Amino acid sequence: MGRIVYCGGQFVPEEEAHVGLFDRGFLFGDGVYEVTAVIGGRLIDNDLHLARFKRSLAELAIPLPASLEAIEEMQQTLIARNGLVEGTVYLQATRGEADRDFLYPDGLAPTFVAFTQARQLVATKAQKEGIAVALAPDPRWARRDIKTVMLLGQVLAKREAKASGFADVWLTQEGEITEGASSTAYIVTSDGKILTRGNSQVILPGCTRQALLRLCKRHKLVIEERPFSPAEAEAAAEAFQTSASSLVTPVVRIGGTVIGNGKPGPLTRSLQSYYLEAAGVIEATSH
Repeated sequence: MGRIVYCGGQFVPEEEAHVGLFDRGFLFGDGVYEVTAVIGGRLIDNDLHLARFKRSLAELAIPLPASLEAIEEMQQTLIARNGLVEGTVYLQATRGEADRDFLYPDGLAPTFVAFTQARQLVATKAQKEGIAVALAPDPRWARRDIKTVMLLGQVLAKREAKASGFADVWLTQEGEITEGASSTAYIVTSDGKILTRGNSQVILPGCTRQALLRLCKRHKLVIEERPFSPAEAEAAAEAFQTSASSLVTPVVRIGGTVIGNGKPGPLTRSLQSYYLEAAGVIEATSH
Protein backbone atom coordinates (compact mmCIF):
# COMPACT_ATOMS: atom_id res chain seq x y z
CA MET A 1 0.00 0.00 0.00
CA GLY A 2 1.29 3.48 -0.88
CA ARG A 3 1.74 6.45 1.39
CA ILE A 4 -1.28 8.07 3.03
CA VAL A 5 -1.25 11.87 3.20
CA TYR A 6 -3.53 14.52 4.65
CA CYS A 7 -5.10 16.86 2.09
CA GLY A 8 -8.43 18.64 1.86
CA GLY A 9 -9.38 17.60 5.38
CA GLN A 10 -9.04 13.88 4.56
CA PHE A 11 -6.52 11.06 4.71
CA VAL A 12 -6.01 9.90 1.14
CA PRO A 13 -3.45 7.95 -0.93
CA GLU A 14 -0.77 10.35 -2.13
CA GLU A 15 -1.73 9.90 -5.78
CA GLU A 16 -5.21 11.19 -4.99
CA ALA A 17 -4.03 14.34 -3.20
CA HIS A 18 -4.32 17.56 -5.18
CA VAL A 19 -3.87 21.29 -4.51
CA GLY A 20 -5.54 23.85 -6.75
CA LEU A 21 -3.78 25.74 -9.53
CA PHE A 22 -4.70 29.07 -7.94
CA ASP A 23 -3.38 28.22 -4.48
CA ARG A 24 -1.31 31.18 -3.26
CA GLY A 25 1.37 28.87 -1.94
CA PHE A 26 1.97 27.74 -5.51
CA LEU A 27 1.66 31.19 -7.10
CA PHE A 28 3.35 33.37 -4.48
CA GLY A 29 5.05 31.16 -1.89
CA ASP A 30 2.37 32.55 0.43
CA GLY A 31 2.47 29.94 3.16
CA VAL A 32 4.46 28.32 5.94
CA TYR A 33 5.62 24.83 6.78
CA GLU A 34 6.92 22.82 9.69
CA VAL A 35 8.86 19.56 10.04
CA THR A 36 8.89 17.34 13.13
CA ALA A 37 11.22 14.39 13.66
CA VAL A 38 9.79 10.96 14.40
CA ILE A 39 12.03 8.48 16.23
CA GLY A 40 10.75 5.15 17.46
CA GLY A 41 7.32 6.12 16.19
CA ARG A 42 7.23 9.16 18.50
CA LEU A 43 7.14 12.87 17.65
CA ILE A 44 10.22 14.71 18.96
CA ASP A 45 9.95 18.31 20.28
CA ASN A 46 6.53 18.54 18.64
CA ASP A 47 5.19 21.12 21.09
CA LEU A 48 7.97 23.48 19.97
CA HIS A 49 7.29 22.83 16.30
CA LEU A 50 3.55 23.37 16.61
CA ALA A 51 4.11 26.60 18.56
CA ARG A 52 6.42 27.85 15.81
CA PHE A 53 3.91 26.80 13.13
CA LYS A 54 1.23 28.85 14.89
CA ARG A 55 3.55 31.84 15.24
CA SER A 56 4.67 31.76 11.59
CA LEU A 57 1.04 31.71 10.43
CA ALA A 58 0.15 34.57 12.75
CA GLU A 59 3.04 36.68 11.42
CA LEU A 60 1.53 36.33 7.91
CA ALA A 61 -2.08 36.76 9.16
CA ILE A 62 -2.99 33.27 7.93
CA PRO A 63 -5.55 31.57 10.18
CA LEU A 64 -4.49 28.42 11.97
CA PRO A 65 -6.19 25.66 9.92
CA ALA A 66 -7.12 23.62 13.01
CA SER A 67 -6.42 23.61 16.73
CA LEU A 68 -2.95 22.48 17.74
CA GLU A 69 -4.53 19.49 19.46
CA ALA A 70 -6.32 18.48 16.26
CA ILE A 71 -3.13 18.93 14.24
CA GLU A 72 -1.18 16.68 16.59
CA GLU A 73 -3.92 14.08 16.42
CA MET A 74 -3.68 14.22 12.62
CA GLN A 75 0.12 13.81 12.83
CA GLN A 76 -0.28 10.76 15.04
CA THR A 77 -2.79 9.28 12.59
CA LEU A 78 -0.37 9.78 9.71
CA ILE A 79 2.40 8.07 11.67
CA ALA A 80 0.14 5.12 12.47
CA ARG A 81 -1.38 4.72 9.01
CA ASN A 82 2.02 4.86 7.34
CA GLY A 83 3.75 2.67 9.92
CA LEU A 84 6.42 5.34 10.35
CA VAL A 85 9.14 4.37 12.80
CA GLU A 86 11.82 6.89 11.90
CA GLY A 87 11.56 9.95 9.69
CA THR A 88 9.61 13.21 9.63
CA VAL A 89 6.10 14.60 9.49
CA TYR A 90 5.73 17.64 7.22
CA LEU A 91 3.00 20.28 7.66
CA GLN A 92 2.17 23.07 5.20
CA ALA A 93 -0.50 25.73 5.34
CA THR A 94 -1.00 28.40 2.69
CA ARG A 95 -3.31 31.39 2.57
CA GLY A 96 -5.66 29.49 0.27
CA GLU A 97 -6.98 29.78 -3.26
CA ALA A 98 -7.92 32.93 -5.18
CA ASP A 99 -7.46 34.26 -8.70
CA ARG A 100 -3.91 35.49 -9.15
CA ASP A 101 -3.46 38.95 -7.63
CA PHE A 102 -0.84 40.33 -5.29
CA LEU A 103 -3.67 41.68 -3.12
CA TYR A 104 -5.61 38.76 -1.69
CA PRO A 105 -9.29 38.89 -0.71
CA ASP A 106 -10.38 38.62 2.91
CA GLY A 107 -11.81 35.42 4.29
CA LEU A 108 -9.76 32.86 2.36
CA ALA A 109 -9.78 29.36 3.82
CA PRO A 110 -6.21 28.09 4.32
CA THR A 111 -4.99 25.12 2.34
CA PHE A 112 -3.57 22.54 4.75
CA VAL A 113 -1.59 19.44 3.80
CA ALA A 114 0.65 17.01 5.65
CA PHE A 115 2.68 13.92 4.88
CA THR A 116 5.33 11.61 6.31
CA GLN A 117 8.79 10.82 5.00
CA ALA A 118 10.64 7.71 6.14
CA ARG A 119 14.38 8.33 6.57
CA GLN A 120 17.24 7.57 8.91
CA LEU A 121 17.67 10.27 11.55
CA VAL A 122 19.80 8.58 14.21
CA ALA A 123 23.41 7.37 13.87
CA THR A 124 23.83 8.69 10.34
CA LYS A 125 27.24 8.81 8.69
CA ALA A 126 27.16 12.61 9.00
CA GLN A 127 26.52 12.40 12.75
CA LYS A 128 29.28 9.84 13.22
CA GLU A 129 31.99 11.42 11.05
CA GLY A 130 30.97 15.07 10.72
CA ILE A 131 30.45 17.13 7.58
CA ALA A 132 32.10 19.92 5.60
CA VAL A 133 30.10 23.12 5.05
CA ALA A 134 30.64 25.85 2.50
CA LEU A 135 30.22 29.56 3.21
CA ALA A 136 27.97 31.66 0.97
CA PRO A 137 26.24 35.07 1.09
CA ASP A 138 22.76 34.85 2.59
CA PRO A 139 20.27 35.27 -0.30
CA ARG A 140 17.04 35.17 1.71
CA TRP A 141 14.40 37.78 2.48
CA ALA A 142 14.54 39.85 5.65
CA ARG A 143 11.92 37.91 7.70
CA ARG A 144 13.84 34.70 8.19
CA ASP A 145 12.15 34.16 11.55
CA ILE A 146 9.01 33.09 9.64
CA LYS A 147 9.27 29.52 8.36
CA THR A 148 7.86 30.24 4.92
CA VAL A 149 7.76 27.93 1.90
CA MET A 150 9.92 30.45 0.00
CA LEU A 151 13.06 28.32 -0.05
CA LEU A 152 14.62 29.07 -3.44
CA GLY A 153 17.62 30.85 -1.89
CA GLN A 154 18.38 27.81 0.26
CA VAL A 155 17.83 25.43 -2.66
CA LEU A 156 20.36 27.28 -4.83
CA ALA A 157 22.90 27.68 -2.01
CA LYS A 158 22.72 24.00 -1.09
CA ARG A 159 22.99 22.89 -4.69
CA GLU A 160 26.05 25.07 -5.31
CA ALA A 161 27.67 23.80 -2.10
CA LYS A 162 27.07 20.18 -3.09
CA ALA A 163 28.51 20.80 -6.56
CA SER A 164 31.66 22.10 -4.84
CA GLY A 165 32.00 18.97 -2.69
CA PHE A 166 30.35 20.18 0.53
CA ALA A 167 27.58 18.47 2.46
CA ASP A 168 25.88 21.73 3.44
CA VAL A 169 26.30 25.49 3.58
CA TRP A 170 26.40 28.20 6.25
CA LEU A 171 25.15 31.62 5.17
CA THR A 172 26.80 34.96 5.86
CA GLN A 173 25.69 38.58 5.99
CA GLU A 174 27.66 41.73 6.83
CA GLY A 175 30.70 39.73 7.89
CA GLU A 176 28.83 37.37 10.21
CA ILE A 177 27.37 33.88 9.94
CA THR A 178 23.58 33.93 10.14
CA GLU A 179 22.79 30.18 10.15
CA GLY A 180 22.88 27.08 8.00
CA ALA A 181 20.65 26.95 4.94
CA SER A 182 18.35 24.58 6.85
CA SER A 183 19.99 24.41 10.27
CA THR A 184 21.27 26.39 13.25
CA ALA A 185 25.04 26.99 13.31
CA TYR A 186 27.23 26.72 16.44
CA ILE A 187 30.90 26.89 17.29
CA VAL A 188 32.80 25.92 20.43
CA THR A 189 35.63 28.21 21.50
CA SER A 190 39.00 27.02 22.79
CA ASP A 191 37.82 27.62 26.37
CA GLY A 192 34.70 25.46 25.90
CA LYS A 193 32.11 28.20 25.33
CA ILE A 194 29.24 27.40 22.92
CA LEU A 195 28.43 30.28 20.56
CA THR A 196 25.26 30.54 18.49
CA ARG A 197 23.42 33.53 17.14
CA GLY A 198 20.55 34.89 19.25
CA ASN A 199 17.01 34.74 17.87
CA SER A 200 15.94 37.70 15.76
CA GLN A 201 14.38 38.36 12.36
CA VAL A 202 17.74 37.44 10.83
CA ILE A 203 17.44 33.71 11.66
CA LEU A 204 14.79 31.06 12.11
CA PRO A 205 14.17 30.29 15.81
CA GLY A 206 15.20 26.64 15.65
CA CYS A 207 13.16 24.15 17.66
CA THR A 208 16.05 21.70 17.98
CA ARG A 209 18.15 24.73 18.94
CA GLN A 210 15.70 25.60 21.72
CA ALA A 211 15.67 22.04 23.01
CA LEU A 212 19.46 21.81 22.88
CA LEU A 213 20.04 25.10 24.68
CA ARG A 214 17.79 23.89 27.49
CA LEU A 215 19.96 20.80 27.75
CA CYS A 216 23.11 22.93 27.78
CA LYS A 217 21.79 24.88 30.74
CA ARG A 218 20.75 21.66 32.50
CA HIS A 219 24.29 20.32 32.11
CA LYS A 220 25.81 23.67 33.13
CA LEU A 221 27.51 24.33 29.81
CA VAL A 222 28.46 27.92 28.98
CA ILE A 223 26.37 29.41 26.15
CA GLU A 224 26.83 32.79 24.52
CA GLU A 225 24.14 33.91 22.09
CA ARG A 226 25.80 36.34 19.72
CA PRO A 227 26.87 36.62 16.08
CA PHE A 228 30.24 35.22 15.10
CA SER A 229 32.36 35.71 12.01
CA PRO A 230 33.64 33.15 9.52
CA ALA A 231 37.13 33.79 10.92
CA GLU A 232 35.93 32.92 14.43
CA ALA A 233 34.26 29.81 13.09
CA GLU A 234 37.39 28.69 11.26
CA ALA A 235 39.43 29.19 14.45
CA ALA A 236 36.95 27.27 16.63
CA ALA A 237 37.82 24.16 18.61
CA GLU A 238 34.60 22.49 17.44
CA ALA A 239 31.58 23.28 15.28
CA PHE A 240 28.20 21.67 14.75
CA GLN A 241 24.71 22.32 13.47
CA THR A 242 21.21 21.27 14.51
CA SER A 243 17.86 20.71 12.83
CA ALA A 244 14.84 18.46 13.23
CA SER A 245 15.98 16.14 10.46
CA SER A 246 19.73 16.09 11.25
CA LEU A 247 19.59 16.35 15.07
CA VAL A 248 23.12 17.31 16.27
CA THR A 249 25.61 17.03 13.39
CA PRO A 250 29.33 17.77 13.82
CA VAL A 251 30.98 20.16 11.35
CA VAL A 252 34.63 19.22 10.79
CA ARG A 253 35.49 21.59 7.95
CA ILE A 254 34.27 25.09 7.09
CA GLY A 255 35.21 26.13 3.58
CA GLY A 256 38.84 25.09 3.19
CA THR A 257 39.59 25.15 6.94
CA VAL A 258 39.67 21.98 9.03
CA ILE A 259 38.08 22.48 12.45
CA GLY A 260 40.10 21.18 15.40
CA ASN A 261 41.66 17.86 14.47
CA GLY A 262 39.16 17.24 11.69
CA LYS A 263 37.01 14.92 13.79
CA PRO A 264 33.85 15.49 15.86
CA GLY A 265 34.87 17.10 19.14
CA PRO A 266 34.17 15.85 22.67
CA LEU A 267 31.64 18.56 23.54
CA THR A 268 29.71 17.90 20.33
CA ARG A 269 29.70 14.18 21.17
CA SER A 270 28.29 14.95 24.63
CA LEU A 271 25.58 17.16 23.12
CA GLN A 272 24.61 14.37 20.72
CA SER A 273 24.18 12.03 23.69
CA TYR A 274 22.28 14.57 25.78
CA TYR A 275 19.82 15.14 22.95
CA LEU A 276 19.23 11.45 22.26
CA GLU A 277 18.80 10.81 25.99
CA ALA A 278 16.22 13.59 26.28
CA ALA A 279 14.40 12.19 23.23
CA GLY A 280 14.32 8.76 24.88
CA VAL A 281 16.41 7.18 22.13
CA ILE A 282 19.24 6.04 24.39
CA GLU A 283 19.48 5.50 28.14
CA ALA A 284 21.11 8.18 30.22
CA THR A 285 24.80 7.61 30.84
CA SER A 286 27.42 9.44 32.81
CA HIS A 287 29.56 11.91 30.87
